[in-house]
Amino acid sequence: MKSTVSFFSFSLFVYYGITLLLFIGTFPATAIDVYTPPEMFVENGTTEILKCTFKSNQVISSAASVSWSFVPEGSSSSGITIFYFSGGKGYPGDLPQFKERVSWAGDLNKKDASIKLTKLQFSDNGTYTCDVKNPPDITGVSSSTQLKVVLKEALPQSNVGVIVGAVTGSLLLLVLIAFITCLVIQRRNSQHDYEGGQ
Repeated sequence: MKSTVSFFSFSLFVYYGITLLLFIGTFPATAIDVYTPPEMFVENGTTEILKCTFKSNQVISSAASVSWSFVPEGSSSSGITIFYFSGGKGYPGDLPQFKERVSWAGDLNKKDASIKLTKLQFSDNGTYTCDVKNPPDITGVSSSTQLKVVLKEALPQSNVGVIVGAVTGSLLLLVLIAFITCLVIQRRNSQHDYEGGQ
C-alpha cells in the first residue's frame, strides 16, 4: 500500500513538473539582442553612420528607446550619453564635443538604432555603446563599437580591386578553356571527316 502511494505521489510530481515546463515554454523569453560592428576605421573630417541593429520578441512600441554612450580612448570612466531616442524624437546629449554633430539615422520599425556622426575628429576615438529597450523586452546586453578616426592614408585597404582582378582572371581563363575545347573538338571532327573520305 505504501509503495502504491509513493508511486502515485511520484507520478503526480512528474505530471505537474512537465505541465509547468510546458506552460513556461509557451512564453517567449523577453530578452533583446543588440548588434554593432566590433570595430570601425573612418577618415578624419568625414561623416559616418554608427550601425546598431537589434532583435526583439515584442512588437516595436512607442515606449521603445535607444541610448548611445561614449567612452574616450584610453579612459576608464563610465560612458557618457551622447544621444537618446524615444517616442519618435532624438535628444542629443550635453557633451560639447558632439554638439550639433550627432543625429538619428535609424528606423526602429526596421530594428535599426543607428546614429550619424559628422565632421569626425581624432578626439572622437573611443568606444560607442548602443543600448535598446522595447518594453516589456528590457533585459539584454548592449553592444559596443571601437571607433578609430585616422588619416586617409592609414585607412585599411579595400579588397575590392583584388576581388575584381580575381573574377576577371577567372572569366578569362574560362573563355580560354572553352576556346581550346572548341578547337580540340573541331580538330577531331575534321580528322574523322578526313579518315571517312579515304
